Amino acid sequence: MIEKALICTTENLIPYRNLALEEYLMDTVPEKTCILYLWRNQNTVVIGRNQNCWKECRVKELEADGGHLVRRLSGGGAVFHDLGNLNFTFLVRKSDYDVSRQLDVILHAVSACGIHAEKSGRNDVTVDGRKFSGNAFYFSGQSAYHHGTILIDVDKEKAGKYLSVSAEKIRSKGVDSVRSRIANLNEFSPGLTVDRMERELCEAFGRVYGIKPELLPAESVDASRVEELRRKFADPAWIYGQNIPFNCEFSSRFDWGGVEIGLQVRGGLIAASQVDSDAMDEEFIRRVAPCLTGCPFSSEVAAKRLQAEFAADSEERQQYAQDIERLLYEQQF
Repeated sequence: MIEKALICTTENLIPYRNLALEEYLMDTVPEKTCILYLWRNQNTVVIGRNQNCWKECRVKELEADGGHLVRRLSGGGAVFHDLGNLNFTFLVRKSDYDVSRQLDVILHAVSACGIHAEKSGRNDVTVDGRKFSGNAFYFSGQSAYHHGTILIDVDKEKAGKYLSVSAEKIRSKGVDSVRSRIANLNEFSPGLTVDRMERELCEAFGRVYGIKPELLPAESVDASRVEELRRKFADPAWIYGQNIPFNCEFSSRFDWGGVEIGLQVRGGLIAASQVDSDAMDEEFIRRVAPCLTGCPFSSEVAAKRLQAEFAADSEERQQYAQDIERLLYEQQF
């Protein structure tokens, strides 16, 4: 049960430190406490933990314009951030994790601005069917976080310029483009600013949790640990990932996300594998590639390995595994 509500804000606009502070807050959140962390990034594309940056983002264009590419810990898809977007993160112990309650804070804040919003699909919040907030989730040890965007006055032309969304994913959303799918809240509440939304979020946080929020003391943050984490998020090896030459590649989109599998086959064995996905369950995706690596190059054997790997997991994960097993059988290798 939450007994203390803390608010953390930052003036920093560089994504590597912002994500570092987010991870630090997750690692150190006390029991019975919920931290609401509010932050912004300047001209940034943030990709999901298991995504291929070269397929999700026009990296050269972004970097030529002085933008930043960063890979987050959570799953899900790529998003564009600029100063017209306000990011939020709820950080709690797993025992206090409550997505419905956390989303109520967002819905109450938006309602206070005269806008009726609703949760849609697996991770979106929309107004009139158009997305202004995409959400993702991450669990580690005893802690968890739920974070997302709130588009207030984002440059949608830049979002369309830098994000390289597959035609299949666009079709699955029933829209024609990235720009037509997303909405800025100031379209529904003219004159709405990021500053006002930040104030409304802080007030809604207190109302929903029934606790007067306090500011997180700056001196409680270990700057050296945050810097260590910043270096991790800024490391090109973390951002860009491995560049494995695959000789067998295939993909599919399921209702829980898209999957792209690359296999490097040598001497009848899968010598290396990589699985890219915008699935929300980032841990599930991370477990698939090690399961395939070292396996004989056989659809049947690979599918059976996958089945065994997730046999003791939740029904939901077993269904994910079955979908990939069918994809493996379809390749007939």
